[in-house]
Amino acid sequence: MANENFYIGGNDEHGVNPPTQGKRTPVIPGLNRQIYENEFNRAAKNYFLEACLRQGFSVYNVKPEEQDVSINERIVRINRQNLTLLVTFAYNAFGDNFNSASGVEVFYSPTNPKPSQSRALGENLYRNLIKGTPQNGRGVKTLDAGVLSRVNCTSALVEAGFMTNLAEARRMINPLWQIEVGEECCQGVCDFLGVEYLPRGNVANYPLLRRGASNNFVMLLQFILNQNGANLTIDGVFGQNTENAVRAFQQENSLSVDGVVGQNTWRTLLFLPPYPTVRQGSRGIYVWFLQSLLESNQIPVGGIDGIFGEKTQNAVRTFQTNNSLAVDGVVGPNTWNALARI
Repeated sequence: MANENFYIGGNDEHGVNPPTQGKRTPVIPGLNRQIYENEFNRAAKNYFLEACLRQGFSVYNVKPEEQDVSINERIVRINRQNLTLLVTFAYNAFGDNFNSASGVEVFYSPTNPKPSQSRALGENLYRNLIKGTPQNGRGVKTLDAGVLSRVNCTSALVEAGFMTNLAEARRMINPLWQIEVGEECCQGVCDFLGVEYLPRGNVANYPLLRRGASNNFVMLLQFILNQNGANLTIDGVFGQNTENAVRAFQQENSLSVDGVVGQNTWRTLLFLPPYPTVRQGSRGIYVWFLQSLLESNQIPVGGIDGIFGEKTQNAVRTFQTNNSLAVDGVVGPNTWNALARI
């Protein structure tokens, strides 16, 4: 069976600014704010869908909206698609305050129309999740939730951590953690389907793309560009609008503005190492990445906007001081190495 014949759904629980207390962390010390559950769920789902596109799968984004969508509506959407399988992303909670409850667990429903396949999918997801960042493994469990029991496809739900555990709450806004969970779930899907997994970090795996190209990697390109502010139709066709969006991204990130997606543009789109030295006045996706990492270390930057201003410089100096680094406000290899740990 060709990979494109596998139709993979990604679903994220809840939305921005949920009304219930249990869908956000307690106030994070240092940041003086709560982190909404969907700040993790949505990002992990998007990285999962990116990974699935890289494998050549067809994908379906159940909830592209930032706001919440009812379970009933999501089930209707899912059941119209005839998906091969569905993975839902969530984050757990225990009580209202920070405590020691921790770990990852995966759920499936024994009343799903494909219960044995759903269990097998859950076991494959879990096996890959616990290979990554060391964390408490809570196992594969049963749950009769709507997106598990009332959908017409194989389905599993990942609870990647606890919002009420400070260490795991901080990870929710760490892009490296979001990517890790998305990628490990894609590896689990590949294992379940018997497909060889193509890893994210090798830029040689990404083909040169220019206007006129038409393939899954163009869909991946369009999907990533949309996460960076473009508004493209994700159709896998590299036309004028996609070229314009590539040029805008290249301009914003100080790349050669030629509308061609080669290794340097791919590396930047994926914010892969080696990370460039950034300092006050820098801008672009690596600055956004830096700001996200700083906030995941409980150091506020005054807004994650991809612009390295004075507040970001002060945050870098604080991080350097806390980690016994040279305090110069410049993010070079030593500071990146300290930051890029989950």
